[in-house]
Amino acid sequence: MPEEDEPEVIRDRRKKLERLRADGIDPYSRGFKPTHSTAEARALIGDSERTEPIALAGRLMVKRLLGGSAFADLQDQAGRIQLMASRDVLGERDFDLFAELDPGDLVGVRGPIFRTRRGEVTLEIRSFQLLTKSLRPLPEKWHGLKDVEIRYRQRYVDLIANPEVREVFRTRTRIISAVRELLDSRGFLEVETPVLQEVPGGGLARPFLTHHNALDRDLYLRIALELHLKRLLVGGFERVYEIGRVFRNEGLSPRNNPEFTMLESYQAYADYEDVMRLVEDLLVASAAAAGRPLVTTYQGEEVDLTPPYKRERMADLVLEHTGRQAAGNELNNLFEEHVQPKLRDPTFVTDYPIEISPLARRRDDDRRFVERFELIVLGREYANAFTELTDPIDQRQRFEAQAAERAAGDVEAHPMDEDFLRAVEYGLPPCGGLGVGIDRLVMLLTDQPSIRDVILFPVMKAES
Repeated sequence: MPEEDEPEVIRDRRKKLERLRADGIDPYSRGFKPTHSTAEARALIGDSERTEPIALAGRLMVKRLLGGSAFADLQDQAGRIQLMASRDVLGERDFDLFAELDPGDLVGVRGPIFRTRRGEVTLEIRSFQLLTKSLRPLPEKWHGLKDVEIRYRQRYVDLIANPEVREVFRTRTRIISAVRELLDSRGFLEVETPVLQEVPGGGLARPFLTHHNALDRDLYLRIALELHLKRLLVGGFERVYEIGRVFRNEGLSPRNNPEFTMLESYQAYADYEDVMRLVEDLLVASAAAAGRPLVTTYQGEEVDLTPPYKRERMADLVLEHTGRQAAGNELNNLFEEHVQPKLRDPTFVTDYPIEISPLARRRDDDRRFVERFELIVLGREYANAFTELTDPIDQRQRFEAQAAERAAGDVEAHPMDEDFLRAVEYGLPPCGGLGVGIDRLVMLLTDQPSIRDVILFPVMKAES
């Protein structure tokens, strides 16, 4: 933006910047080392009248001038604390310099902690250092950023203005850490698998296509983690997992972002019944990490996450809710339209039709269905799991059927993956696999209505 087109408040801040430099003050300085966080500073005071001087650093928020004194709030990642500057302590020049600072500026301050007559924990500034001059004002007079489009597009401002947003993302990290801790404690090995893949397998979705110039070949961003993790079971690792980004070339919605985070785990000598118990334990651990009781609410609706969860066959649910018997894709379509939105309590919906489950083991008692479940809570899917298909002949036939659908125009059908088939021919042990959408889990446990509320930088439409 040309300087003449900038808002007046930004032009005023640029002029302040020029005056600082003219006075020999570096508006983007370095070398200041805080000794405490704001939370630690608050804890220091105790019953004392005044502490020894300490050093804090952070962003100036609200600032008030009262004659020969100035008060401001300093915000760091731990919270806020009040600052007090006085002309008598700082002297004329430094006090005027502090009074010229703007909300949004980053500063380092030194001084003792004390309580004001009103009991407010405060740092008395004995010296300070401007660390970064902010050229843009904080939103809405620093009372919070409300425009959701700006919040998502300018997350950096959202995090400054809205402490509750910072807490959502702290909670997200705690949930992911709890998932890792549980899996690690059960002997799972965390691994990393390729993001760029020759064959985008492990799911039914449209992939993103890219091109590698040096090799002059097209590659895809992964749509799932599954097939490479199964290769590791062939190689002798018996319990593996990955928490990573996957990419699906689909639309935007409150529940879908083209780039999202998945947990996938695979366990040798387990089946989908074992995985159900693992999912229950994962939800309990995640709720604890989020500080949420098992009987909680999401968007005003109560939900009880206490195991064990209901187990219902898809065909039985469709018959109960629609009075119809169906198979294959028709059964799944009836379920998604007429049944899934009505499932409010946590429910393992089991035994999906084979047509939509090309990587899952058939049921021994009814070959039309596979040993697969999805966990549905409040009408949404939170986990998808199989007893995995280990028969390479059956797997090839499934891929061939999917390839025929792909040739007929279904861009989400599973592609043929000859290397994966070769791996399975070496011998894939009987195993249970799991996929969990981390973003949706965080939405549930932080009571957020949109996936964009739990992804730091969601995909957005082009900025006009």
